[in-house]
This record gives sequence, C-alpha cells and structure tokens, in this order.
Amino acid sequence: MAETEDESEAPGKKKSGLIVTIAIVLVLSLVAGGGGWVLGGILAPTVAPAEEEAAAAAAEAPAAHGGEGEKKGEAGARVRENLVTLEPITTNLSYPSDNWIRIEVSLVFVGETDDDLADKIQEDILAYLRTVSLQQIEGPRGYQYLQDDLRERVKLRSKGRVNNILMRTFVIE
Repeated sequence: MAETEDESEAPGKKKSGLIVTIAIVLVLSLVAGGGGWVLGGILAPTVAPAEEEAAAAAAEAPAAHGGEGEKKGEAGARVRENLVTLEPITTNLSYPSDNWIRIEVSLVFVGETDDDLADKIQEDILAYLRTVSLQQIEGPRGYQYLQDDLRERVKLRSKGRVNNILMRTFVIE
C-alpha cells in the first residue's frame, strides 16, 4: 500500500509545478505589460508636443521671413530661389569605356543665381566625369568620393558662389 500512495502523489506534484510556472509567467507578463504602458504614458506626451511645435514653427517660418529664399511653385511645392537644376549629364566613363553614367545635379547658390556660371559648371562636371573610371566610383565610399570631388570642383569653379551640390539621380549602365 505504501507503493500506491507514492505513485498517486507524483502526478499531483507535476500538475502543481506546471500550474505554478504558468501563474508566474502570467504575473510577470502582466507586470511587464503594465510597466510598458506606464513608461509609454510618461514618454508619449513629451514626444507629441515637440513634433507639433516643430510643425508649427516650420509653417510660421516663411510667413515670418516674408518667404525669403523660397517661393511657391505651380504645383504648390516649395521652390528655392537660389537653387539651379542642371540638365541631366550623360557620358561614358574613361574605363571601361562601354559603361555610361547619368547624373542630375542641382546647384545651391549663395545669393543670386547665375545661369552662365551654371552652364560652365555643367561643362566642367561633364569633363570631369569623362576622366572617372568605374573602379573609382564603385560602392558607397566611391559614390561619396565622387560627390566630394564634384562639390570641391564646383566651389573652385564658382569661386565660392555655389555653396553645395545636390545629386538628384545617379545611374551607371
């Protein structure tokens, strides 16, 4: 009889161990969920007003400055007065010569724009791209070097009148 009592107690212990484990997991899940909810309530109000203030400041900035440097285009998008978009430049690379490159660049002028200077800069960019090999502009680092080289050439050519260049498209075929 002693053997039958030991056998009947063993399954009960396993069931109670499983129930205790499930209860602990449920309690910990509820504590974690409540903590996340409380932390979310603390952080959320500080993020939302900051975004609203930034949007309000951006909406007031053109009105406060009289739209200086920017104007509304036909499609309603903002167009910078000191930005000149060059025609797409397409040329073959120096090596391998059967590869072609096509870029679209915009120039950011300091003050008034100069279309004659923009045309000279476009010719200079075209001449430079003809000297570039595919190995020089491979990968993200090569692209960054190309962008830095173009920015430096444009600043030298314009004698500081062009502040920056914006690469709109960059395709190699």
